[in-house]
Amino acid sequence: MTGTNGVVPAGPCEQGVRPTPPDPEVVERARRRQFTAAYKLRILEEADECCAPGQLGALLRREGLYSSHLADWRRHRAAGTLSALAPRRRGRPATPAHQGELTRLRHENERLTRQLAAAEAIVEIQKKVSALFGLTQPSAEARGSR
Repeated sequence: MTGTNGVVPAGPCEQGVRPTPPDPEVVERARRRQFTAAYKLRILEEADECCAPGQLGALLRREGLYSSHLADWRRHRAAGTLSALAPRRRGRPATPAHQGELTRLRHENERLTRQLAAAEAIVEIQKKVSALFGLTQPSAEARGSR
C-alpha cells in the first residue's frame, strides 16, 4: 500500500510506537466455560440462519465453539428441555457457611445428651447402692449446724 506521493507509509514500529507483547502469564487453573441458556438459544438461531457454505464454520470460529456444542444444544432444544440448556454445576453441591456450624452444633448436642444420660444413670445407681447398704448422705442442714 502506497501513500499519495508513492511512498510506503511507515509501520507502527518505524514510527517509534512499539506494539505491546502478548502477556505470557498463564492462569493458575483453567476454568470450564459455562454457557447460559439465552446464549445457547441465540447461537442456535444464528446457526439456523447460516445458509451459505462457510458461514457456520465462521460462526463457530468467532464464538470459539465446536460443532458438537451445536449438536448437543439442538438435541436439547428439540426435546424441549430448556433447563438442560442451562449450565450445570459440577462437583459437590455447595453448602452455606452456617450449615457446617449447624451440623457441628447438632453433633455436639447429641454427644452432650448422651453424656448427661450416662451421668444421670450413674447417680441413680449410686442412690440405689447407698439405699441397699443403709448409707445415707448427711443432709445440708446437718452439715451446716456442726
